[in-house]
Amino acid sequence: MLKTLAVAASALLFAATAHAGTLTAQGSLKADQPGPQISRYIYGQFSEHLGRGIYDGVWVGPDSKIPNVRGIRTDVVNALKDIHVPVIRWPGGCFADEYHWRDGIGPRDQRPVRKNNWWAGSPETNQFGTHEFMDFAEQVGADPYISINIGSSSPTEMREWIEYMTSADQDTLANERRKNGRDKPWKTPFLGFGNEAWGCGGNMTPEFYSNELRRFTGFYHRSDDNPTVRIASGANSTDYNWTDVVMKNAGGNIDALSLHYYTIQTGHWDKKGAATGFTQQAWTDTFANTLKMDEMITKHSEVMDKYDPKKRVGLFVDEWGTWYDVEPGTNPGHLYQNNTLRDAVLAAVNFNIFHHHADRVRLTAVAQTINVLQAMILTKDDKIALTPTYYAFKMYVPFQDATYLPLDITAPNFTMGDKTIPAFNASAARGKDGHIYVGLANMDPNDDVALSVDLGSVKAKSVSGQILTAARMDAYNDIGKPAVVAPVAFKGAKLAGGKLSITLPAKSVVVVELQ
Repeated sequence: MLKTLAVAASALLFAATAHAGTLTAQGSLKADQPGPQISRYIYGQFSEHLGRGIYDGVWVGPDSKIPNVRGIRTDVVNALKDIHVPVIRWPGGCFADEYHWRDGIGPRDQRPVRKNNWWAGSPETNQFGTHEFMDFAEQVGADPYISINIGSSSPTEMREWIEYMTSADQDTLANERRKNGRDKPWKTPFLGFGNEAWGCGGNMTPEFYSNELRRFTGFYHRSDDNPTVRIASGANSTDYNWTDVVMKNAGGNIDALSLHYYTIQTGHWDKKGAATGFTQQAWTDTFANTLKMDEMITKHSEVMDKYDPKKRVGLFVDEWGTWYDVEPGTNPGHLYQNNTLRDAVLAAVNFNIFHHHADRVRLTAVAQTINVLQAMILTKDDKIALTPTYYAFKMYVPFQDATYLPLDITAPNFTMGDKTIPAFNASAARGKDGHIYVGLANMDPNDDVALSVDLGSVKAKSVSGQILTAARMDAYNDIGKPAVVAPVAFKGAKLAGGKLSITLPAKSVVVVELQ
């Protein structure tokens, strides 16, 4: 009887898989009015010492039976290389402001074991430290983004860590690095000065943090051969006053300001909603909340424009993504959640938003790379799953360092309960290969969209593409099994009379290429 009820409930829950109809939309591409470059760093990753994000996710140790290079999982590295990961932020997160870099250098059997106070009190073995992270970044081909401990550290500790990593001279710290196995200095293209200073990074006011920022950056010695981007700890979602105070008091000391915003289905931290088994209303609520990203970026940019009208300082959304209740039976402090088609469509929605703000948004980092929150990869022992979100990143690779092209779309709305949102969003760019790419994310769980785009000056000869979708809203890829949510060839686009016609299926991500 219970099994019968479960099947019936499931059938009702996912009745959304039947298309209710086809909406229509018009658009125009203005390829003769190119905008800013869409930085490849918009497709960055965030890897914190949290749950199984590092240990099991990245690091298995050189003696593991799991294939690895110097202790770093080969399957993970290969997967991340395949999506051209441009930058990885490390070691946190909240963890960063309790992290002392000396714990993670030298012989691994002599490194101290600490308690990870932020994330379930789990033991931190420090087996993965500076050398291991830099090796990981180099294997992936990504630039390192180092988060500096400001909350519980000092300018001296910061300066010595940077010198240890970057000095090419014969000073004691550089020679200590050489003794530990690395002769050539590393570059540190991105340095974050604290993390969430308003919260886990020290519970600071923006005024106090601005002074600390000025103090720490005053002891950072920039060099011509290592022109690091200095990143300030920015606002929590809609705290525009934080942005105002930091830009006013310390804007001249930084090159970028961060922004953190997580999409929570319910909007409430105490009960965030499930990653799977959700209703159409939960699907819609999730997208209504993620679309707030556009308004936040717009308003933070307006504040920054007051003090930086030439947009010298970038806005780095270096923590974003979905945050659900953890999977049943897992440690609540390890933030392990499943990853579904919903997350992939949501990722594409955010990519399109970031593209529209490419003049100010020059780096983002999804949270997080492996086994934590909206992960690219889930692992269990020697098996992995590439998540739907991973495949959304892969589909959007052509947008890295592409040139933004205005794409004016009037999208129809759809309503679910008390939420009314656009059925889809989109963006366009001219890739480095000279081809034009259009990315679309259909948030409507039921309806297709028939879109007609006037191509203007573009004389396209052919169109091809890929689509990511599934029958179920919560379709996901099982660890160690063939992917059921993965891109396939898209046949729903055609060219005629100077127009691009696209039939965009419900709950899907589509990227088309015009040649």
